[in-house]
Amino acid sequence: MRLEIIARKPDGNSRPTPLLFVHGGWHGAWCWENFQSYFAEQGYASYALSLRGHGTSEGREGLRWVRASEFVADVAHVVDQLPRSPVLIGHSIGGYLIQKHLESHSAPGAVLLASWVQSSCKLFYRMARRHPWQTAKAHLTVEPYAYIETPALAREYFFSPDIPPEKLNRYFALLQTDSYLAGWDTVLFNLIRPERVHKVPMLVLGAGNDQAVNRAEVEAIASAYNVRSEFFAGMAHDMMLEKDWMKCAERIREWLRERDI
Repeated sequence: MRLEIIARKPDGNSRPTPLLFVHGGWHGAWCWENFQSYFAEQGYASYALSLRGHGTSEGREGLRWVRASEFVADVAHVVDQLPRSPVLIGHSIGGYLIQKHLESHSAPGAVLLASWVQSSCKLFYRMARRHPWQTAKAHLTVEPYAYIETPALAREYFFSPDIPPEKLNRYFALLQTDSYLAGWDTVLFNLIRPERVHKVPMLVLGAGNDQAVNRAEVEAIASAYNVRSEFFAGMAHDMMLEKDWMKCAERIREWLRERDI
């Protein structure tokens, strides 16, 4: 299956270890544009993939029935193509996929941004409580796009209230539907087993104003790997697209340099 991979390399020599960015639900490789530009300036080659059915990758026609394990296989496939094992950086469900990948593979390091809830249906419950009609529509039609089908809904889940309208409209136009089955896999049928995850350096970051994944859930993920979670005040779920995205990128760069990566 052909997968979209956006590569970005520095003008000069690259640092030896590349970065692989894994997007979350309803997104694609496009969402890493800020981070890829930033890390190229810092000397890192980076790659952002669009999971099957996302962006310009193949598989859109059967996307709603894709299992989470197939997305994990996409991550492994791209890792195998790179010249050297990359640091894995995942947002939301992308963080879940990285953890599942690490159950059977190692890596130089992993960064989880507002990572998806790893062991409960609490997020789905919150969505149902806030927007019962959208939730019912999503399940009756087996169409996850119902959750975020208007700019107002997308802003609520992903962005800060003061996002400029032109940016919101641009990002909303790039959002898309996603897999119905994979969503259930992440919270019920294919849970992460932290005890199986390879012990790799890990950075767990959360957003202080996240309306999708809350602070306690991010802290629980960090606790599972015996690391300390860090939060960015006032930032919403899409940390890599928020107006203060560079603060998050700078923290990742600092963490990489601390480990001589």
